[in-house]
Amino acid sequence: MRKILVFLLAMIVIFSIAEPLKVALLLNGRLGDKSFLDSAGRGLEMAVEELGIQGKVIEANYNPANWRPYLEDISDQDYDVIIVGTWQMQEILEEVAPMHPEKKYFIFDASVDYNKSKLDNVYSMIYKQNEGSFLAGALAALITTSGIPKTNPEPVIGFLGGVDIPVINDFLVGYIEGAKYVNPEIKVLISYVGSFNDPAKGKEISLAMYRHGADIIFNVAANTGIGLLEAAKEVDRWVIGVDSDQALMYESTDPEISNHIVTSMMKNVDNSIFRGLKLHLQGKLGYGQVESLGIAEGGVGIADNKYYRQIVPEHLRSEIAQIEKKIISGEIKVGTVFEMSQEELNQLRASVKP
Repeated sequence: MRKILVFLLAMIVIFSIAEPLKVALLLNGRLGDKSFLDSAGRGLEMAVEELGIQGKVIEANYNPANWRPYLEDISDQDYDVIIVGTWQMQEILEEVAPMHPEKKYFIFDASVDYNKSKLDNVYSMIYKQNEGSFLAGALAALITTSGIPKTNPEPVIGFLGGVDIPVINDFLVGYIEGAKYVNPEIKVLISYVGSFNDPAKGKEISLAMYRHGADIIFNVAANTGIGLLEAAKEVDRWVIGVDSDQALMYESTDPEISNHIVTSMMKNVDNSIFRGLKLHLQGKLGYGQVESLGIAEGGVGIADNKYYRQIVPEHLRSEIAQIEKKIISGEIKVGTVFEMSQEELNQLRASVKP
């Protein structure tokens, strides 16, 4: 009898060890944006392939009315870890997570308010997009040719934002500061579309910015930014991609778009999701807290691909590399919208108005 009990206990231990971690990635949108959400999907895919987890991507699309019901339904299922992202999911997660203390949750690109309720089962990842955007702004200022014609003595670059909200303006702050670091006289055309899912409007506004003198525009508009990429191709101008390496994502389907993407400001959602799941499996992940990932932590940076090397001369790439080192060392301190008043943000925007 004792031998049978020992055998049964051993089998229970074996099966408990062999059971893979079940992870759900809930997207408040859908795959195919060639940017932020695709990067999250890649992170889960990497974890499936390399960590042996069992993962599923669930697309809730862009209707906010769907998001809480989806999260509640997933939380009632047998997933061990549930991953959501963006500021739009913050309040929903703050309400749902305490109802399921046995579950673990990640939120990327946002942080829950740990003072609001008991959220010991939530790990928040935010990114220092201002640091990566500083590099994007410096690069735009270095390669722009819009200041060369005598009719336009001031160089002009552009910024396309999805919505006028703090996280998007954190990109803007870094972009402006990086551009002014290279050229204090530079001007920046700034436009917000008012949506993260309107490529047609994104294209229309981008074409207008190109017509008004910008020869390079920074894409910070998620799915809307697809319109900017199409505009750059149409009028033969430059663009800096965002979140994912957008040049590599397009090279098999539309290489002409890839040829107009100088680089992309990488918000490495994929790497951070993979890293978080790996730490979870090791029992080392800091639930109940937020972690901020910048250049030094590999959370952000710019894509060093063949297009970047072909388009940007080596001496300019070296200059960007030096700026990157100065940010890591603390010699360059990049401002953030989260430490600015609205008045200070308005003043910064006004300082680069053409």
